[in-house]
Amino acid sequence: MAWRRVSRADDPDAYLRRILVNTSHRRFRRRRVTEQPGDPPDTPVEGPADLVGERAALLAALHQLPPRQRAVIVLRYWQDLTDAQIAATLGCSPGTVRSQLSRALAKLRVSPALREGDDR
Repeated sequence: MAWRRVSRADDPDAYLRRILVNTSHRRFRRRRVTEQPGDPPDTPVEGPADLVGERAALLAALHQLPPRQRAVIVLRYWQDLTDAQIAATLGCSPGTVRSQLSRALAKLRVSPALREGDDR
């Protein structure tokens, strides 16, 4: 059973994060993204349609990133992990994490999927 492997691991949290990263890779390889219900946002939005449009644009922009850059973005901003934790999860150095994060953010800043709805 998989839970036995998790409980025997040196760092069960890192083991579970690695499972999430691998699952995420498989999910994006299939190119099928499903909506999962979650907690309501802390800040009010103009309407549910606006939220769905922003989420779709973000997912489209993330899908355009290479897998490692996408993983670094998700682990940093959704999982709120440090460089060292991300490096341990992905099996790379903290410097690689910082460079991949920098490159990913630069690509997201100029992403057409995210710029379409920008009124600035």
